[in-house]
Amino acid sequence: MEVDETRGTEEECDYTLDGAVDFKGHPALKGKSGGWLAGTLILVNQGLATLAFFGVNVNLVLFLTRVLQQNNEDAANNVSKWTGTVYMFSLVGAFLSDSYWGRYKTCAIFQVIFVLGLVLLSLSSQMVLLRPTGCGNEHSTCKPHSSIEIGVFYISLYMIALGNGGYQPNIATFGADQFDEEDPREARSKVSFFSYFYLALNIGSLFSNTFLSYLEDKGRWVLGFWASAASAFIALALFLGGTPRYRHFKPGGNPLSRVSQVAVAASRKWKISMPQGDEDLYEVDGKDFAKANASRKILHTEGFKCLDRAAYMDPSDDFTMHGQSLVRNPWKLCTVTQVEEVKCVLRLLPIWLCTIPYSVVFTQMASLFVVQGAAMHRTFNGFDLPPASMSAFDILSVAAFIFLYRRLLRPLIGRITNNPRGLTELQRMGVGLVIAVAAMISAGTVEHFRLKQAQAGGGSKLNILWQVPQYVLIGASEVFMYVGQLEFFNGQTPDGLKSFGSALCMTSMSLGNYFSDAIVSAIMQATTAGGRRPGWIPADLNRGHMDRFYFLLATLTAVDFVVYVACAGWYKCMKIESKCGDNEDETVSD
Repeated sequence: MEVDETRGTEEECDYTLDGAVDFKGHPALKGKSGGWLAGTLILVNQGLATLAFFGVNVNLVLFLTRVLQQNNEDAANNVSKWTGTVYMFSLVGAFLSDSYWGRYKTCAIFQVIFVLGLVLLSLSSQMVLLRPTGCGNEHSTCKPHSSIEIGVFYISLYMIALGNGGYQPNIATFGADQFDEEDPREARSKVSFFSYFYLALNIGSLFSNTFLSYLEDKGRWVLGFWASAASAFIALALFLGGTPRYRHFKPGGNPLSRVSQVAVAASRKWKISMPQGDEDLYEVDGKDFAKANASRKILHTEGFKCLDRAAYMDPSDDFTMHGQSLVRNPWKLCTVTQVEEVKCVLRLLPIWLCTIPYSVVFTQMASLFVVQGAAMHRTFNGFDLPPASMSAFDILSVAAFIFLYRRLLRPLIGRITNNPRGLTELQRMGVGLVIAVAAMISAGTVEHFRLKQAQAGGGSKLNILWQVPQYVLIGASEVFMYVGQLEFFNGQTPDGLKSFGSALCMTSMSLGNYFSDAIVSAIMQATTAGGRRPGWIPADLNRGHMDRFYFLLATLTAVDFVVYVACAGWYKCMKIESKCGDNEDETVSD
């Protein structure tokens, strides 16, 4: 008997402890699934898919103006709507993944839509949009197009938005699924994965912002679009090729019904006087719960006492006889885990809201930073630097600071704090906000001196390379904010809502775009005095005060940091019942 028990224990150790299964639905073996082999495939997939997406996104405004003959204002608005739609589609992908399809199936389906959209865009551009041949560069525009031709273009464009938006929040979570967080070694690899994931995203973006951007700027749109389509197809092929190696988590069902059940059950018992502690709260056995819900059990936490009423047991009313057994009515009695899922989401919302002002700052890199650069002296050693190409310093900064933090700062901070993980996710996000304030101060200072020279007469001779510090600071802030945000939302969302956590990151970026537009519009309305003054951000920057706008953003971000610190101090982490026997308490706010 002793030998059999030992063998059974050894066999259990060969399997993952977080509930992952292989592609056949069997418990996942550690040596034959997941790990860095699967993780690397997903990283390459992400880099290629990002290259494909930004191959369209980076010069879409130019395509709309040069090929479709839209004016600058309409083109900019159409791109903003399209970009916002991409991020909003992430909620659709996250819902389908968490509820019904699972992450693998969702990623595969939306990548197919993404590839088809890119192929349709390439074909329509080659066959009907770029007429006469050679049009679409800065010297020649294209002929007018029929409504059908424009309709086909927008269908392809929004297929790309749907495919990329539905895929993005799931691929990051699916990559993290390849590492068992209850295994100490794999848990460390999982943390590293998010850094490398963001690095892969930036490497793909770098290639698009340089090579593909150059091709498209010279009017070689068809070649650029087909290159994007080919990159997306290779990404899909690599993803499908890793199918036997991946680890999977079963979808947990519609989260909206679970949330609704908690709200209804709690409201029905609002008059009940709740006792202290959690002894009278209903929960099923951990193994039975995992089989029924495809997730781990969450332990009870204090706070939101009103929701605990949903799990308070009233045997005379909460159960009904069904044959020879008692059956729970889910609209009258919920499990503690179900209640804690709702608490987790409610606790995440204040943190998520505090990330939106950061996204407003991040958005300036693709808008006002470029406008500012265009008003500066752009020649360096006889070479003319395009303003948009300065974003390369941001990408290089991201790569440098990822390795700097992982190889130098984290071990150093770990020795000081006796915490091998270094800074917690919430602390890193706070550091990101502080660096973002410094970036806006740097941008405002550069603009102040540029404007001072321009107003002195003869235009500004301030070289565009003075923008490098603000781009580098934005890149450094991304490493702390966005990588920390990915880790935080992935680690602090319940098993049945992991993709939703990643979607929160994307919707933060989307809302940052919208809020940035709203702030700029409000500032211009307030500072133009009904058209009597040029305002802070006029078409001719030499007549405005964009430096004041940067300083305003620095002030708003500093205020947001103060609010964020209060929210982070209030936050209570999720407590998971570990299959190893200990309770897993990922305290991120200490």
